[in-house]
Amino acid sequence: MSSTVIPVDPFDLVIFGGTGDLAMRKLLPALFRRDADGQIPPSARILGLARTDQNTEAFKLEAREALQQHVAAEELSSQAVERFISRLSYLHIDVTDSSAWGDLVSYLNERPEHIRVYYLAVGPALFGIIAQGLANVGLATAKARLVVEKPLGHDLETAIELNQAISSVFNEKSVYRIDHYLGKETVQNLMALRFANALFEPLWNANRIDHVQITAAESLGVGSRG
Repeated sequence: MSSTVIPVDPFDLVIFGGTGDLAMRKLLPALFRRDADGQIPPSARILGLARTDQNTEAFKLEAREALQQHVAAEELSSQAVERFISRLSYLHIDVTDSSAWGDLVSYLNERPEHIRVYYLAVGPALFGIIAQGLANVGLATAKARLVVEKPLGHDLETAIELNQAISSVFNEKSVYRIDHYLGKETVQNLMALRFANALFEPLWNANRIDHVQITAAESLGVGSRG
């Protein structure tokens, strides 16, 4: 755990696709570590949204199991786990149903002073639908933030369409596009390989390279998000 803590303002984090692989394997464990470090303020809340028909207690049970699977045992103090789990809530919602957003509005309006962060851990086909749904019920406010995870479309045309759908609702300064693989050590090392290598540095340029193809073979995919 880090000894340096950067404080953040009170927030409500809404995870669309809250029962999915990305949320359970990556987001909740990462949020737990931030909470254990004392970075998350006491009043902050985390809400999972999905089409899965279950209640908050079932969601909390899933979250506990995810922490046990994806966080080192020495980090899982009972006090830290209970504090984090107490932040969690769950709403069953079909984002394609315009009449189904009322519970989310009621939940967020309980803490109008909080920054609202909408994390779209869903397939890109739902990005525009969710953004417009938030706008339709008055939740795309100036204090709101929108986070979208890769894949951001499957080609340039679909990527442009997705960005246009998002930008029609949210200001660009409020949109965060995430690709956590850009932080992987192998990807970071490409920069050092290119600029710190006397053999490659003068040769790796547009005059001598037609294209670059990188294959990252994995046993885990993006699940239902792409």
